[in-house]
Amino acid sequence: MFSFKVLLLILACLWISDAATDTLSLGDKLNSSDHLVSKSGNVTLGFYKQEYDATWGDKGFGYYLAVRYTEDTLNHPIWLANRDDPIADDSGVLIIDNTGLKITHAGGNPFLLFSLQSTAATNIKLVLEDSGNLILQDEDSNGPENRILWESFDYPTDTFLPGMKLGVSRGRNRSLTSWLTQSIPAPGAFTLEWNPVAGGLVVRLKDRVLWTTGESFENILPLDPLNMNYNFTNVSNVDEQYLYYTLLIGEYTPEDGRKNARLVLLDDGSLECESRLYLFNSGTCAGDITENGCVRWEGPKCRSNGDKYEKISIIPAHKNSINNTLLGNNSLSLNDCKDICWKDCGCLGVNEQMVLGCQFLSGPYIQGGLDATSYQIITRHRSKSKSWIWILISIAIALMITILLGILFYLRRRRRTRMEEEFLLDLMTSDRASDISELHTGNHGHNLNIYTAAFIMSATNCFSPENLLGKGGFGPVFKGTFPDGQEVAIKRLSRGSGQGLVEFKNELILIAKLQHTNLVRLLGFCVQGEEKMLVYEYMPNKSLDSFIFDESKRKLLDWNKRFSIIEGIAQGLLYLHKYSRLRIIHRDLKASNILLDENMNPKISDFGMARIYKTNEAQSNTNRIVGTYGYMSPEYAMDGIFSVKSDVYSFGVMVLEVVSGRKNTSTFHFDRPLNLVGYAWELWKHGAALELVDPTLSDSCSKPQVLRCITLGLLCVEDSPLDRPTMSDVISMLTGEMQLPLPKNPAFSTGRRIIETNVEEKEFENYSLNGLSMSVMDPR
Repeated sequence: MFSFKVLLLILACLWISDAATDTLSLGDKLNSSDHLVSKSGNVTLGFYKQEYDATWGDKGFGYYLAVRYTEDTLNHPIWLANRDDPIADDSGVLIIDNTGLKITHAGGNPFLLFSLQSTAATNIKLVLEDSGNLILQDEDSNGPENRILWESFDYPTDTFLPGMKLGVSRGRNRSLTSWLTQSIPAPGAFTLEWNPVAGGLVVRLKDRVLWTTGESFENILPLDPLNMNYNFTNVSNVDEQYLYYTLLIGEYTPEDGRKNARLVLLDDGSLECESRLYLFNSGTCAGDITENGCVRWEGPKCRSNGDKYEKISIIPAHKNSINNTLLGNNSLSLNDCKDICWKDCGCLGVNEQMVLGCQFLSGPYIQGGLDATSYQIITRHRSKSKSWIWILISIAIALMITILLGILFYLRRRRRTRMEEEFLLDLMTSDRASDISELHTGNHGHNLNIYTAAFIMSATNCFSPENLLGKGGFGPVFKGTFPDGQEVAIKRLSRGSGQGLVEFKNELILIAKLQHTNLVRLLGFCVQGEEKMLVYEYMPNKSLDSFIFDESKRKLLDWNKRFSIIEGIAQGLLYLHKYSRLRIIHRDLKASNILLDENMNPKISDFGMARIYKTNEAQSNTNRIVGTYGYMSPEYAMDGIFSVKSDVYSFGVMVLEVVSGRKNTSTFHFDRPLNLVGYAWELWKHGAALELVDPTLSDSCSKPQVLRCITLGLLCVEDSPLDRPTMSDVISMLTGEMQLPLPKNPAFSTGRRIIETNVEEKEFENYSLNGLSMSVMDPR
């Protein structure tokens, strides 16, 4: 139910909306009895009287030109034109004349907001927008929109509004500055700034950082219950680095005030939202902690970790315990005094009862008493001996926790290994050599054979060295012949393999569910005792690297065969990324993992490192980086981040290898040592890309088709995953259905080595917390 006062307020707002305008033209004036009201009536511009809660010189109030919400739940202006220079009476007038936009008043010089003397403009108007932005614009500009000469959003006070920018834009650095006290609008001790380097907003007390939101805004307290979602966006390019936000609001009624969306930097450094709830409470950051975004106070050597301000009651032991040196300085608030005291080793505290000016405690003092006065004082560290005791206790506790976690990790890993072994052993048959069962995979009726170790031993002639086809990270690969004459390739897990049971199970489960002409086909497996083997269809021409990197064999691959191999690999990857039952990232794509059948058709093999990803999952990360130097994308090699674009990078390296017949790890010299990717880029930049082509292809290749493949290879090895094409685009580019864009400087082009390492788990790109979301935008 509305009260009578609320009804009057609504009627008054309706009257103002009818009587007032949102525009002030050249020659118009706005005096203390006039108002500008935005089109929707949401905000109002006018002179208002600000009452001070303490005597400020001989004045108890001042007049300010301010923008306010018409229905203001906080009773606080969102922008002030003359916060540094209050007008003593109601004589203030806002004028637009030939000299510019200014405020005149009785008994003093005008306040010039914008000068028109250097601006060629004739149809000048001042417009108050519903966003709270006051804009001076030239409506005779030749562009599609009115030219903005000046706007209040470029000069924020203590209030952050939707659409307002904090940071550097159009050559101006914008930040918020708190009021001096709760009732005095003059600039105070705190600022709210955007930090483009570390990311996030920071609150400063003078030159000291007190608190930060964190790059993902994780340190902001839970938002109010009014269903508000503040969506922060970071814009960073060569000319601008700033942050702005928009507000996503659920259903509301006008009387609950949710259509307003400001964030206010209070005089004590706290950050408050529209519903009078804190996004940051400065009282939680006392200078001695680093949790929840707080930053430990730095100062002279006499201040150390653990020192902080604390509110207690004390009695001075002597009359000289209080120093009145700065008493009555009206430009200093309590927070200014605390900053000064912190930097002075002889200062023990600050008198809280002073509204403006400082009163310092120099000691000695006696704690407690009936006549005690409230002070902000600095507490000292405990003695060094006790500090060392606590340090030793902390080290002992940390060591015990580390040992306990190590034991738990070992037990968990042992249990997991045992469970995996039991799972695989359930798949095997008994020890009878003739007992061969079948495991139905559910893959359109295809069956996976389970072989005994004795059967495999017979097929490979007891793993005779004559039947050895090659060795990999998994172990040796042997050729085998079954009793019916079928030839197969058998991968045998070696005991010293860097891979293990997890990779074995991964490849078994994944490849059994995949069916494509450009993927190697798994026929079955064997798990018996310590023997773990995978049985594949036999590829008589072995792997791609055995041809293109061999001086004699590479001549057998003319350009048409090489292009067919490139296209076949692309088709296989497209199936893995998009059309298979499981969305697969291979993660170890290289020339030695591309097998060739009797017709030189390529087949992708070795899925031990492959990962399944969800269809709505753009990328993932791992703390175990595996793969082959030269084929790993930069984001995977350095940060453990992998996606389908990681496979695209490996594909691009292989394309350049197939065209050139040289390994990516080969060293080339241009004006500096380069790897194959870097060498291809330099040739392409200088218009000599065809010099990369294998000399044996000079008579068989189509130069436009070769140049298309080189350009495609460079596009696939772009430094940023976002710049690399998808495999769908790769197919379209190979067939000429899509025009190739110009490639950029590729990653790892200087041949620098990438060291296999472990990286910590990280959070990426999109954040959501307590209704707060943040996205990163990088205009180009």
